[in-house]
Parts: sequence; structure tokens; C-alpha cells
Amino acid sequence: MSSSTLLSRRDLAFLLYDWLDVTRLTERPRYAEHSRETFDAALDLSARVAAERFATHNRAADLAEPTFDGRRVHTIPQVKAALDRFAETGLLAATMDSSIGGMQLPHTVAAACLAWFQAANVSTAAYPFLTLGNANLLLTHGTAEQIDTWVRPMVEGRFFGTMCLSEPQAGSSLADLTTRAEPQDDGTYRLFGTKMWISGGDHELAENIVHLVLARIPGGPPGVKGISLFIAPKVLLDDDGALGPRNDVVLVGLNHKLGYRGTTNTLLNFGEGVHRPYGRPGAVGYLVGEPHQGLAQMFHLMNEARIGVGAGATALGYAGYLKSVAYARQRPQGRPVADRDPTTPQVPIVAHADVRRMLLAQKSYVEGALALILYCGRLLDEEKTGPAEADRARAHLLLDVLTPIAKSWPSQWCLAANDLAIQVHGGYGYTRDHDVEQHWRDNRLNPIHEGTHGIQALDLLGRKVTMRDGAGLELLLETVRATVTRAWKAEGEAAELAGRLGAAVDRIAVVTRRLWGSGDPELALANASLYLEAVGHVVIAWMWLEQLLAVDALGVPDGADGDFLAGKRQAARYFFRYELPRTGPQFDLLDSLDRTTLDSRETWF
Repeated sequence: MSSSTLLSRRDLAFLLYDWLDVTRLTERPRYAEHSRETFDAALDLSARVAAERFATHNRAADLAEPTFDGRRVHTIPQVKAALDRFAETGLLAATMDSSIGGMQLPHTVAAACLAWFQAANVSTAAYPFLTLGNANLLLTHGTAEQIDTWVRPMVEGRFFGTMCLSEPQAGSSLADLTTRAEPQDDGTYRLFGTKMWISGGDHELAENIVHLVLARIPGGPPGVKGISLFIAPKVLLDDDGALGPRNDVVLVGLNHKLGYRGTTNTLLNFGEGVHRPYGRPGAVGYLVGEPHQGLAQMFHLMNEARIGVGAGATALGYAGYLKSVAYARQRPQGRPVADRDPTTPQVPIVAHADVRRMLLAQKSYVEGALALILYCGRLLDEEKTGPAEADRARAHLLLDVLTPIAKSWPSQWCLAANDLAIQVHGGYGYTRDHDVEQHWRDNRLNPIHEGTHGIQALDLLGRKVTMRDGAGLELLLETVRATVTRAWKAEGEAAELAGRLGAAVDRIAVVTRRLWGSGDPELALANASLYLEAVGHVVIAWMWLEQLLAVDALGVPDGADGDFLAGKRQAARYFFRYELPRTGPQFDLLDSLDRTTLDSRETWF
């Protein structure tokens, strides 16, 4: 499959170089060995491997999902072959220090590279992406010995990683976790409990699986304050680092999903006693950091994973969009409205205004979402390498506020793009003969993955906009208003759109004060999901105004590049005319402190 139907290389170049100006990062010591040439080389490698090794078995992995025979998990051979090739590229350690074998690529560039794999085959890409998050957590919170023992093999692609949070009785309510970790005389712990919905929880794709497990040490505080984090590998290691006995981690069964079928999703028992490492039941675990700090440590991984989910949703939406564009250009059907002569040739469906509407909607969603994901990457680069402490702190705070939006907005609206891609294909889109139905099924997981829309909404309205006396929200509004000011000064169409965005930003400030001014947290948060959607739309409108300003700075070249930039302008117009107005009634409802959902009784359903 051609990489041109996965992502747009031209769009990535525009966003990275013309808008975010990532080459300026090479002036910083961490990225001094890089240049635009090395960035392009990484992007080209990613596009090639994604097209040749990942996209080619996307359908096969969907049709032949992993199976469990009671002893081991079976996957189609193309999955391991693709993962081995991915390990050879070194992209698993793209952003890591050179001392650990990393490339020290900027996070912005790495996000663009990894998006190719998510667009090509999100279920196979999930294995290294989970491993990447696991490794980054241990690099931040693990000891030097833990990094040498577990991270280096993950960077090499020999070990893969997971995150084990949810339990059958608790779901997303982590305060109700019951897995326990009993201290041992040798400094290790023995884990006992059950974990549910663990992606990549068991397979034969690597030598070992490094589980990061949330559990309670007996006697610790109740609720989330008593949660600790442990490393519990599938296979224990000998003193020399060689694979040793099986740990007491047992696969109970596989969950069978609507999409993402190529990723094993598991129910795991820790300490069941099937395996008895060193003669005793209990999964051997190694404490990460200090006791009772597990949730704070895991949030390091979860926040990274949340933006990764948004990136995956964006990539799936983008691939569906490009495939629907290709189909609309080559599928003849019907004639122009004004042509009633049945003897004239049919026209490609892209000639019909309603099809162009659906393509414009998709374009506005997926290119707006991609801009947001890469902008978050740019903030992470600023947080890690900014020249001044104030710059780093500002980037950290702004990224914190944007994280729930970066997770949830693409998960909702790039899924909507996939729905439109099916519609553009007509009846064919509903069949398995075209990729777009699988993209929709795969993407349907992302509104649930790493916290549902409702959880992200509570995070945004209940925590992010109120933390530090509203400093995070004020920074977001201040940053958007700076773009509005630049657009006003640019005059013309940019100034017109700036007026609309400025009004929407003012409404965020007023409505947020109104919600929390009620003095009733339950009422304030009753419609948090509506707040998340409305604020998310304003943020994407901001992304489009930023892109429009970057387009205007490039002028109006002829040929294909002229068409590309004209398409950007039209997508910006579409979002401001068709999408941003959605927020008016939403803000009206929020401002009214509506109690419809809050006052509904359980017995009425």
C-alpha cells in the first residue's frame, strides 16, 4: 500500500517546518546533531516501513485476531516480522538519550514519525507504543539498575511492556483497586490480584513482557493514596540477566473487540499459583520509586498514552480521509445538477457538492487534530529543553491543560471523519472490501481508551481549569488570544476569523466562571462532557487560525503547492463556518446551569 493513502507528507512538512519551525530546535544542545535532513530521513524511513511492513497485514491481522490455546497466544507471523523491522529502525528510542541508545529526536518530529505506523496498522503499532510509554516511565522513576535491567532490552525490541491498572470490579475507579503487594525479606514483593483490559498482556512476540502493575502494600492509606507501582515481568531474570523461571503471571483469556483486533487484550491473574517462582506462589514484583506513589508515577505514562491515543485516532481518521478522497476522484456516478442529459458521461463523485462537503469536514477534523497533536509535541520539547525555567514551566502547564482535549477531541471527531469516509464510499464503504470500515472499527476504541470522554471532561473542567487558581485556563486563553491579536494585525480573512475565535474564547472564560460560581460542584460538573466538546472545538479553531497565518506567510505559489495551500484555506473556512458555530448553543446550555441530566432519576430509565 502506498504511504500516500496513510498520511500526507506535504502536510507534515507544512506543520513541522512552515508552522512549528522545528529546525530551530537544532540550536539547542540536545538536538544539535540534527538538521532538517535528519528529520526528513526519519520521516521517510517511517513512511516506508509503515507502508511496506505494517499496512500490508492490517487486514490480515483484523481477520485473524490472536488466539489462545490454553498455553500460549498465537498471532499471524507478519506481526512479529513487522515488529522486528520496527526495532531495527531504532524508532522505539527516537526521543531517548543517546546514552540509552536513543536518537534524541525532538518529540514533535517523533510524533510525526510514529503517526505513520498508527495510520498503517494501529493494532500492530500498539505493542511498541505501549513499550515506549513503559520505558519512559522507568527512565523517569526507575533506578539505574531497573533501567539497565528492563529499559535497555525494551529499547532493543527484545522485551515489550504493558501498563496494568484496571481490575474487573473497579474499571476506571482506581481508588477501588484490590491487587495487593506483600513485602518479602529480600526486598521484593509478591503480587496477588486480577487485572482486566491489559493490551499486549500476553503474546509470543518478544522474549519477555515487562508489566507495570498498580497494587496496594498492606497497611497503606486507603484510596488512591495507598497505591504503589511495581515491575512484574512475565519471565524473571537470572543474576546475569538471562531469562529464568516463569513469574506467577497467568493469562486467563483474551477479550474480543470490535476493532484493534490484532492487539492482544487480556485478563491476567497475578499470584494464582500456576507458576511458583522460587518454589512459592505469588508474582514477584519490584517496587518502582517510593511506596504509595504509584498513581502519580503511572500518570506519567497515562498522560503520554492519552496524547498517544489522540494521535492514533488522528492517524486513523487521516488514513480514512485520504482513501475517501482517492475513491471520490475515481468513482464515476451521476451528473451535475444542471445537466439532465442521461447520454452525457457520468462525473466522478468528487464533482458533487455534498461529497465535497463530506471531504471538507474530514479534512478540517483530521488536519486540525494533527496540528494539535504536533503542537503538544512542540510543547513537550519546550518543557524538556526550553532555554529558561519560565519557558519550561509555561509549556508544562499549557500541555497539562491541553492533554484531555488532545486525547478526546480527535477520538470523537476523527471517528466522525471515519464515519464520513464510509459514507463517501457509499455501499462499498460498509463492506470489508474497503479499508474504511476497519478504520472506523479500530477508531471506535479511542473514545474509551485511556479514560472515556467523561473522565477526560472531569479532568478538564474539574481539575485542569481550576488548578493553581485557574492559572492553566488563563494561560490557554492568553495563548489563543495572542494568535487572535496576530491575525487582527494581518487583516483580511485572518482578521475576520480572529473576531469569531476571540468571541468564542471570551465565552469560555465567562461560562467557566459561571459554572464554578454556582457553588455546587455536582452541578458544575454535570455537563462536563459538553464543556470538553465546546472548548475542544475552540482549540481546533485556534489550530486552524494558526495554520491560516502560516499559509498566508507562504504566499500563493502555482501548481500542486498552490492547491495544497488553497485547500488549507478552504478547510479553515469550513471549520469556522460549519463547526465553530456549534459551540454557541453548547455554551448557552452550560451558562444556563441546566439540571436536566442531574435531576434525572435512576428509575426513569
